[in-house]
Amino acid sequence: MTHIVVLGSTNMDLVTYVGKAPQRGETVTGREFRTIPGGKGANQAIAAARAGAMVSMIGAVGNDAFGVRLRETLEHSGVDTDFLRTVEGPSGTAHIVVDDEGGNSIVVIPGANGTVDHLSPGDEGLIASADALLLQLEIPLAAVVAGARAARRHGVRTVLTPSPAQPLPPELLAATELLVPNEYEAVTLTGRTDPREAAAALLELVPEVVVTLGATGSLYLARGGEPLVVPAPRVRAVDSTGAGDTFAGALAVAFAEEKPVREALSWAAAAAALSVQRAGASASMPYRPEIDAQCTA
Repeated sequence: MTHIVVLGSTNMDLVTYVGKAPQRGETVTGREFRTIPGGKGANQAIAAARAGAMVSMIGAVGNDAFGVRLRETLEHSGVDTDFLRTVEGPSGTAHIVVDDEGGNSIVVIPGANGTVDHLSPGDEGLIASADALLLQLEIPLAAVVAGARAARRHGVRTVLTPSPAQPLPPELLAATELLVPNEYEAVTLTGRTDPREAAAALLELVPEVVVTLGATGSLYLARGGEPLVVPAPRVRAVDSTGAGDTFAGALAVAFAEEKPVREALSWAAAAAALSVQRAGASASMPYRPEIDAQCTA
């Protein structure tokens, strides 16, 4: 079975559903409130596990009720949490507003994630055992760089989602094989507003780039190859929270299983399309039989 290691964040998502998101200084009445386990790291771990991989999570939760629930949610989805530390203080939280069109705005408070600023004993050995390492930017950058460098030392494929968008240090880019930004992140990293131009600019920094284009699909570039655009299934979005993480987790599994690039991108797009039709982040992520069925529908 494919083994994926995720080094990243775990958050409790505090989600408010509204008809229209408030503007600055505006108060609106919401329709519903939910607490849903999430965090980009945990989301990608759950997405990869449900997509059929053996998944291990490196990160931290607080010694609060949220921490207990976050760990239980990962374990229920089949994610190994032996390397998920419990630290003093609160777990990370994400405060999310979702509107009736499925769009969202998010404020993240790191909590325990802020303590993950280095690799702990055993982390590098776990990374060395993996087929791929999934990284994001919701933990301190020092740990992301350390994880990427460890993966490179051991010949492990590194997949980085550059979110929240921020300047990426050369040492991280040098250890990254596949970069998976969305359109906004690609623009932020390059200053290019056209996705193809942004992807081409990023390709000067890393060997492979996938820019996710929302409902349009995704754009793939690799050095020495032609650009490849793969459309996404047309669906009605209920909640797009976690769709990018679903795509990244499923894509890592597909590439680790050596699916052809177009098939891998279509398979990941199918997973993301299923997730946006359901509420929540981790709660919305599909299982492998659902993804396979979506691809053959």
